[in-house]
Amino acid sequence: MRSLKVLILEDHPFQLMALHQMLNANGVFDVLTAESVDGARQTLSRRGRVDIAICDLHMDGQDGLELIRHLADSGLAAALIILSSAERGVLDSVADLARQLGLRVLGSLQKPACSVSLHKLMRRYLDEPGDSPQALAVPAHAELLAMSPAEVAQSKAQWVVHYQPKVGFDGAVVGVEALVRWQHPSLGLLNPGQFFPLIEGAGLLETLSWHVLDQALAFSAQARLDNGQPLPVAVNIAPLMLTRDDFAAQVVAALKRHDVPASALTLEVIETHGCQLDSNQLEGLLHLRIQGCQLSIDDFGMGVSNLQRLLELPFSELKLPSEFVRGMADDGRKAAVVAGALIMARRMDLKVVVEGVETVDDLMAIKALGSPIMQGYFIARPMAGQDLRRWMLEREPAEARLRRRA
Repeated sequence: MRSLKVLILEDHPFQLMALHQMLNANGVFDVLTAESVDGARQTLSRRGRVDIAICDLHMDGQDGLELIRHLADSGLAAALIILSSAERGVLDSVADLARQLGLRVLGSLQKPACSVSLHKLMRRYLDEPGDSPQALAVPAHAELLAMSPAEVAQSKAQWVVHYQPKVGFDGAVVGVEALVRWQHPSLGLLNPGQFFPLIEGAGLLETLSWHVLDQALAFSAQARLDNGQPLPVAVNIAPLMLTRDDFAAQVVAALKRHDVPASALTLEVIETHGCQLDSNQLEGLLHLRIQGCQLSIDDFGMGVSNLQRLLELPFSELKLPSEFVRGMADDGRKAAVVAGALIMARRMDLKVVVEGVETVDDLMAIKALGSPIMQGYFIARPMAGQDLRRWMLEREPAEARLRRRA
């Protein structure tokens, strides 16, 4: 295992020694230890940033939440593993809080921790891309914040689209999701979390959405499935855009401009407050659905009124977020939520897309519940259009390639 620097916060001497030995057994020898939150802070101030902090929650005096907040504020840990004997619901809630604070959470361990579970989480840190949000944002932060709204608008040519495949359980590619990136001339490829606040602050979120839609449809027209049909694409749409009277007309115009059938486009809508459609706007959305355009409710279960919105709008698909899927194989509560969503979807005649499939355990747990469409790092990471075409060609059976050339 690549050389890692790890901090353990644990006030029980035997548990501390056991964790230290588990890390050594996994090839991690740069291990910092602390028996209190103050001790952890002092150690970090002396020894500097760590790759992973393993944080116990139950402590005498300040509990582990104090250290988690300190790590989020200081950026002194690239990733976090939560350790506790608390019930699973508490661990999940702490993990959600840590993510809201901007920390990268690898997972949680219930005491007594075992070496196999710890190894899996350590591998997740090495195998999955990304650093802490703070580490990603800091070098870009100052330069981006210095840009005026006009300069942000002028950077439109640098907004590029990457595509993440969606596959069925037979491995066949059924479509892709279009995800925006900013190819900055000096900062490199930026993820949405690094520049979305700037885009929103400049009032350019709709401009960005239309740009991504246009690029995605152009790619759909060029890339083809085995049957020669345009590659289905899913595009995220800001909910406020649905309230525009000309929204449906603009989508239809874009489809005609690229000669892409409506059935190849899925509009993914994230639930937010204050997005109410009047009868004309709803009629426009229904026209799109009648023509074959798909409508997906993204991050299902994360919004405050997903169920109500699901009944109000003509959705054809619901998308389960990674928060429900990650670690589902070891969490019966998450498995119950996903199973319930799949049952509801079948009864409502909705397709289901499960995102965030990151491990073979996640995949097998999903398979046990049904056969939804899947996307996630275990299948493929988002990639540029030319890389996606190469990826699809490599997966395409030889006989299919011969048919395409015939």
